[in-house]
Amino acid sequence: MYDEAFHEYLVYFHGFRDYFECHEVLEERWKQDPPGRRKPHWVALIQIAVGLYHERRGNEYGARKMYKNALRLISIEHAPLQELGLDPEKLSALVQNHLDLLGKRPFFDMNLPLAPDVLQYAQAKCREWGGVWGIDSDLTNIQLIEKHSTRDRSQVISERQRQLTLRDEQRKENETRG
Repeated sequence: MYDEAFHEYLVYFHGFRDYFECHEVLEERWKQDPPGRRKPHWVALIQIAVGLYHERRGNEYGARKMYKNALRLISIEHAPLQELGLDPEKLSALVQNHLDLLGKRPFFDMNLPLAPDVLQYAQAKCREWGGVWGIDSDLTNIQLIEKHSTRDRSQVISERQRQLTLRDEQRKENETRG
């Protein structure tokens, strides 16, 4: 009934304010669909989280870019967002508000406009995980604020190298055949 990756995203988003992890969870979900059939609404949600991550770190350029693209995708992805239990109009207004106030006030978190059943399910999952729904970002937590630079990237680097090697092998094989 519920997309578990989306609900994990909601828990990280609202219960831990771990916007970096939101990106990781939904990127994996987005990649489950084959290239060419990947859903833009996942990208919109990823970009909202990444925009908040950048904004919280003071990267106005990165936040602005993410918010603008998320707004563009929200405008064309109303039905899929509604199916997830999000209100696209309210979501657009929230993202636009962050964009309009970017650099004009201290950072503040966003609470996504969720349908009551989705909200209840995600809040229960948040409690199970030990999170506090609607908590403010801990702006003193460097592990949270700078997660992209403090996390262990060995798996990511290893996978990228594996993919490069595979592409190189495929290219050589194609050259041999051709």
